[in-house]
Amino acid sequence: MKHSTRAVLFGSIGLVIGGGLPTSVVHAQEVTIREPWVHGTVRGQKATGAFMQLTATEAATLVAVESPVAGSVQIHGMTMEDNVMHMRPISRLDLPAGKSVELKPGGYHVMLMDLKQPLKKGKSVPIKLRFEAKDKTFKTIEIQAQVRDLGVSAKS
Repeated sequence: MKHSTRAVLFGSIGLVIGGGLPTSVVHAQEVTIREPWVHGTVRGQKATGAFMQLTATEAATLVAVESPVAGSVQIHGMTMEDNVMHMRPISRLDLPAGKSVELKPGGYHVMLMDLKQPLKKGKSVPIKLRFEAKDKTFKTIEIQAQVRDLGVSAKS
């Protein structure tokens, strides 16, 4: 099942829109978040990844992420150096206007660290994403990411 959240950003808040509600906002920036999901965890596991597709109608930047299920949340990138893959936190992730940026295993993703409890398949995880718009204002969008089995890939 595919999940999508469209948020119209204005002022300092994000309004999450779903269920076919009619909307008309002039000069507002929209960020669409598709298929948010999180790898499930086992007892004692203290970190996992969150994944999704982000598309902004106007250039924006993902600058912070938080979740009540984790003590710390970071945006991460993966790079190859001397045939070794390295995962490192990044301070921001640019979203080019009209282009989808996929947060996926082996690429950009969100790390949920210092987990407060195991994340079980079928549950959902609340996540807040903070964006900086091109006019230097900040907006927050809240989503629910579905927890999938630990071994499940993005295609499942």
